[in-house]
Amino acid sequence: MNVSSANTSACLNPNRSFRLLAALTTLSCFGLKAPAEPQIPSSTTPDKNEYSLFHPTPDSLMRPFATDRPDKTESPYTVDAGHFQFEMDLLNYSYDRYSYGPGNFRNESISIGPLNMKVGLCNTADLQLVIQPYNHFRTHDLTSGAVQNQSGFGDLITRLKVNLWGNDGGTTAFGVMPFLKLPTNQHHLGNNSLEGGLILPLWVELPQGWEMGLMAEVDLNVDASGSGYHAEYIHSIAFSHGIIGKLSGYAEFFSALSAEVHSPWVTTVDFGFTYLLTENVQLDAGINLGITRSADDLNPFTGISVRF
Repeated sequence: MNVSSANTSACLNPNRSFRLLAALTTLSCFGLKAPAEPQIPSSTTPDKNEYSLFHPTPDSLMRPFATDRPDKTESPYTVDAGHFQFEMDLLNYSYDRYSYGPGNFRNESISIGPLNMKVGLCNTADLQLVIQPYNHFRTHDLTSGAVQNQSGFGDLITRLKVNLWGNDGGTTAFGVMPFLKLPTNQHHLGNNSLEGGLILPLWVELPQGWEMGLMAEVDLNVDASGSGYHAEYIHSIAFSHGIIGKLSGYAEFFSALSAEVHSPWVTTVDFGFTYLLTENVQLDAGINLGITRSADDLNPFTGISVRF
């Protein structure tokens, strides 16, 4: 369903959006509650609600390292209060031989150092800033032989993650994560429009050491014509399991469907590995494979996450 540009612009007014993020943070840190989820007995779970950005959680009480990468399914777990976490692609490459739409093109892109910087605001919320320092896109028209190259800084994305239950124990965990994209890109690497959305991540502990992540997301994006906004619906499911020692692997199904007329359905199957080098450093590598024509054919990547 399309939304008129006038109404959507009001919804995505930067001042109003930042006020909403601030309100959600305040509610989370000072009393936002969700239906109770069974937790580890209180005798073994210390109360960490006293800690904040300026009164950090002691290292001895920090929860196990949890990241939003490398899969596309976001985690419901937040960074402990007063601590920082950086999650970065060392190198991310994509290749697409059969693009959606008319023409005969080969598209390639390389992203170096895209970084998600997180800071724990309180025991149940963290604030995130996603930076894309360098993107390079290459489009080769296989019919005419023409090649077009674009490089530069990408858009900024601000995100607020609020955990509603399961942050420090339990067999499930759930969170909410509103986000806002700021059009800071160079050389026409984006649509130069303010966009946003809401992510709902769920984690479930399964038998035999398996874990399942589920995510539902609704984005509000600008139409291709620039005349208004439309919704985009994203769903994913991921299964992970330890392989040997500190090495784990995952498999994921990802789907994105736009409400804009004649928009393609983007679907991928994704595989990857994580290796916990230390309690606060994780290495990863993976590949995303497009199974619909509109998705990138291949998207291999490698990255690192660090907490301090």
